[in-house]
Parts: sequence; structure tokens; C-alpha cells
Amino acid sequence: MSNLDRQAALSVCGGRGFVVAEPVRELLSPRRVQLGESTEVRRLLPNLGRRMVGAWAFVDHYGPDDIADEPGMQVPPHPHMGLQTVSWLHDGEVLHRDSTGSLATIRPRELGLMTSGRAISHSEESPKPHARFLHGAQLWVALPDAHRDVEPQFQHHTELPTVTAPGLTATVILGALDGAASPGTTYTPIVGADLALAGGTETSLPLDPDFEYAVLAMSGESHVDGVPVLPGSMLYLGCGRSELPLRAESDAGLLLLGGEPFDEEIVMWWNFIGRSNEEIAQARSAWLDGSRFGEVKGYDGVPLPAPELPATRLKPRGRVR
Repeated sequence: MSNLDRQAALSVCGGRGFVVAEPVRELLSPRRVQLGESTEVRRLLPNLGRRMVGAWAFVDHYGPDDIADEPGMQVPPHPHMGLQTVSWLHDGEVLHRDSTGSLATIRPRELGLMTSGRAISHSEESPKPHARFLHGAQLWVALPDAHRDVEPQFQHHTELPTVTAPGLTATVILGALDGAASPGTTYTPIVGADLALAGGTETSLPLDPDFEYAVLAMSGESHVDGVPVLPGSMLYLGCGRSELPLRAESDAGLLLLGGEPFDEEIVMWWNFIGRSNEEIAQARSAWLDGSRFGEVKGYDGVPLPAPELPATRLKPRGRVR
């Protein structure tokens, strides 16, 4: 999914200076952003309080929205560089097209993983006809400098491994959890898992103490390490944890995001992740003049224009404000 904010702000993220090296319970509230005419998202990363969790650099949660009489998601062709996009659904479908020629319909609990490498463009839309409800998350993973120029590619995995315990099913989206590994390609030590909890469940999940973690609440009533987390909010957990206590008051859905703290400082603006203001400006120019990012064929509409760059240059501020 694109960042459609017409006043997109430059920000520096990454580096270990502000990583919390011990367990914490930091509740992050979302910022509401309108995508097109019928889709509103709750943006959890980057956040006023925290910019990254491991290599996870961008988290949007949307729905559940009743789109029976609406067009649903309609995101025109737009560019990406320096990142991977992760599409994850609980309800509905998303039709993905990109400049490598990929065409796929992503359905609930299937992994749509796009690696931009140096440059890619794609579109996302609710197919016609489409399901009544749309509910999911869109996430970005920052690529480390050594892999920023890999060949762009799209992976669609319809079968993913699971970890189970009484009342808990954990689907491994990226990376590995409790011995189960996702087939999705990764470039840093990372984990993403969808946690489905039955009402009344009280359990714990094994974690890597070297990773930092956060949990996004998708649905239901749940407590994460004793903290109630409402749908659309995210609890940052820091590092140093070997397990995570979970309790569900009702059937609940959570996303566990974690990874080794990202060493490199990155510049993130609009749909680009780079390392300098100049690099971002060059990417914007390349998108406007039609070079480098390729063409998305089959989308009925015009590509998304890039917003204006801010007048002032970026001032590094680290992982948190």
C-alpha cells in the first residue's frame, strides 16, 4: 500500500541509539490517514513516539470496513525503493499488479511480499466483485544497505507454517518463530506472526531476547504482558524478553512484529526509503519523468503523482522523537 499523505514528511529512522534494551510496555496510539475515497487507515509506524521495530518501518491497520456498496481499496500505481511491502489480510481480497509483470489476488492469511530493491512500482485494488468486508494490515520492512539494490520481485505464499498451543494459532508471516520458518525472503533477522487467540485463552509465546518487539491488536479483547491492547493500537515491548504472556477475553487477533534492532539510519519519505535527502530527491524526479520504476500494466487509471519535497532539509532525530 502506498503512503498517500500529500504532505509527506522526511524523517530519519534506525540506528541503535534509542533501542530499549530491556522489557517495556509502551502503548502507541495511531494516526488516522485517508487512503482514497473509501479506505481509512490507522498508522502505527512511524509514530510520534517510535519510528521502527527491528527492520519494520511502516505499519498501517485498516478495517474492518463494510465495502459492499463501495469500490474498496483503490491505490493507483506508485513507486517504492529500499524496502519490502508485506500485505496481510483478515477479511477481503487485494488485487496486486507491479512493474515486474506480477498479477495476484491476495486473500486472508496469505503472504503478499514485494521486494522493491532499487526500484519497483505497483498498484493495489479491491477486485470486482469483492467481498463485503475489508480488514488487514500493510507493513514495510527496511532493506539494509548491502541489499538495497537486489532485483525487484514479488512473492505470493498461500501456505504458511503455524505454531499451535491450546487456544492459540500463530501463523509465521516472515522470519521464524518457535522453530517454524516462513518461506518469505528476508534480509535481516526479523519475525512477523499472526496470532489467533480463542476467548478465555491464557498462554505465553517464546521470544528471542536479542530482538525488540511490538504487538498490533487487529481485533477482539486481549491483554499483552498484562496490558489491555485495543484494536488499532500497538504495544511496544523493547528487548530482553524470552517469552510473552498473552490473555484473550474474547476471540482476538494480534500481529507480533520483531527483529534485531536496525543498525543503519534511514531516510523515509513518501514511498521511498534511502540514506540521504539527495537520494530521495533523485527517486522522486525519476518517478515524475517516468524512468527507473517501470510500468504497471492493466490498472484502469493514472499513476499517483509524487508530493512536493519539504522546503527544509532533514534533521536527524533517531528512532524516537
